[in-house]
Amino acid sequence: MRNAVDAFSSRITRDGETLHLFLEGDANMSAVEEIGRTLEDVHKAARTDPTSLVLVDLRNLEFMNSSCFKKFVSWLGRVQELAGEKRYMIRFLSDPNMHWQRRSLHVLQCFAPNVVSVVV
Repeated sequence: MRNAVDAFSSRITRDGETLHLFLEGDANMSAVEEIGRTLEDVHKAARTDPTSLVLVDLRNLEFMNSSCFKKFVSWLGRVQELAGEKRYMIRFLSDPNMHWQRRSLHVLQCFAPNVVSVVV
């Protein structure tokens, strides 16, 4: 599945029990609703079919504003509320050259330490 809004695009793929979410471009105000829908699609797919891990690849995401970031916080909150056997892990793949990712992903990891990991 692929979605695009202006300079932002997302794509979701599955490999066994792993969902891959690829985000690219600029997640500015025009992408807020699209990110919300995409994260809802990921959550629904993870609850529908056996999923142990969601890989969120941000290596080609140049920017994310605070409104888009809030959609991730809401998603992590829903994942944390799932019963243990239904909960899935989330691993963010980041680009160490994008300083906003290091700061922002650290906050997400602190918010949901039992769910989130970050790979640089």
